[in-house]
Amino acid sequence: MSLLCSPSLKSIDRPLSAASLPDSNYVLSLTSLGNFYAASASSPSNKITLLDKIGLQTAQILPGHEEATTHLRTISLLGGSTQSTLLSSGRDGCVKAWDERSGMVSIQMMAAGRRPLLCCDASSDGFLVAAGTALQNEDAFILYWDPRNPAAPLRSHGSTHSDDITAVHFGEAPNLLFSASSDGLISLSNAHELDEDEAVTYVGNWGCSISQGGWAHGDSKKPHFWTASDMETFGYWSSELDRLQDADIRHPSLHDQGQTWVTDYLINCHCTQKAESGLAVFVGSNEGDAALITNSNLSQPEAPWTIHSVWTGGHVGIVRSILWDEDHDVLVTGGEDSKILTWRIPELYSPNMQGEKDDTMQIDSPNLKREWDDMDVSEVASVSHSSYRGTILLTGFQPGKRVRHESS
Repeated sequence: MSLLCSPSLKSIDRPLSAASLPDSNYVLSLTSLGNFYAASASSPSNKITLLDKIGLQTAQILPGHEEATTHLRTISLLGGSTQSTLLSSGRDGCVKAWDERSGMVSIQMMAAGRRPLLCCDASSDGFLVAAGTALQNEDAFILYWDPRNPAAPLRSHGSTHSDDITAVHFGEAPNLLFSASSDGLISLSNAHELDEDEAVTYVGNWGCSISQGGWAHGDSKKPHFWTASDMETFGYWSSELDRLQDADIRHPSLHDQGQTWVTDYLINCHCTQKAESGLAVFVGSNEGDAALITNSNLSQPEAPWTIHSVWTGGHVGIVRSILWDEDHDVLVTGGEDSKILTWRIPELYSPNMQGEKDDTMQIDSPNLKREWDDMDVSEVASVSHSSYRGTILLTGFQPGKRVRHESS
């Protein structure tokens, strides 16, 4: 597996704006909500901070969850609402929809027995909410609610997974739910099916604990799926959950003429038509840098990877969360150092572009900063490096130890 250098590779070493969560809490999750970015803090805080998009000034702090806030999502049309809604899950067994104007919970959905919830999402029509539980008493459930009648779950599916359910994501069709688990399985389910035995339509077995995953819409008319394991491996799957790629994401690296880029861990992936194969893969370093890589054909394991951008010098330690605000070409990062940073994200080069654009603009120039300050940020939809100094190429594969740290 090789790592190629994009002709438009940029190294950005100065963020646009910076903020920090109080009490040195990790920034575990990020999402975009109208004029704000929402960030969830690690325990013992568990609070959700809303920050103004332009200067990252704190606009409001929501109480979050009694026990660990585990996931944030921005949902359109929740329960028929015309507004975008912030949705969160927590280990207190609750999924909460927030009214950011009042700072109060507008809808609360609770798991029976207050089972800890690790992830949540809502269907594209806004009439179904799903959450995945942690393993408890040898059971793990996918729970479904109608947010218009949130007092009790509509149904629960307890045989889809046999360990912590780490990701649930609805597709464009409101009945299709992708799920991933520490049991090594990914599943595609019909969320409207009452009979649990008939609900699961496809299952893929990776054979390792899966920490995150989601949909990927590339050039193919059929959707694909990506996964990340606790051992920093990356998987890519067909629409029927056949595994097409299984790679150690730390494999592509550079050691050339004093220049070094080594990936230590996968931060997250972002589905976008701006990237090759429809998927932007964000990777990080133990020193606190982040990079964007893509693959020319994720269905072919031998296809090369390309590095497009590196964001360096902003964080100290692990970058725990990342958000690409495509409407404004801005990247938001959150780290174990409690910092939240916004960065300019350069245009991605693609071999399919009609001619190569002359893009010599300096990322950190005052002109770009003024452009960001003048932006209209009205309604916006929502989700290593041992040293880097210069250009990137490839090196061989050396398996390594797991480097992602867990928060307390």
